[in-house]
Amino acid sequence: MSQLAPNGQKTPRVTIWFDGDCPLCRAEIALYQKLDRKAGRVAFVDLTGDGTCPLNRADMLARFHAQEGGGPVISGAKAFAAMWKQVTPFQPLGYLAQLPIILPFLDWLYDQFLKVRPRLQTIMVAREKR
Repeated sequence: MSQLAPNGQKTPRVTIWFDGDCPLCRAEIALYQKLDRKAGRVAFVDLTGDGTCPLNRADMLARFHAQEGGGPVISGAKAFAAMWKQVTPFQPLGYLAQLPIILPFLDWLYDQFLKVRPRLQTIMVAREKR
């Protein structure tokens, strides 16, 4: 469970930045938000809103980013693993994803996804307009 801040609010263990203009991202983040709602382990920041942006906004919009505690901002498969570790039922996947033999493969897969992401976004936007 997350720790409580002095004001009684839950303190998230990881912060996730996402592209709120991306229909794929919105759908995926909505699932994680629903699964994490009760535990409150993850803070989700929409980069298209007024959310804080610790790095160049364009760079952060181009790739998935996370930060565990006060650690460095991470991206790609590492960021997904950090989030998955906090979200039931994805926790086992989060720990597996961090293994040195698996992480490079997941990063490669994510890079392949990023190549087709614009096309998938176009399809999703067209579906939303129906």
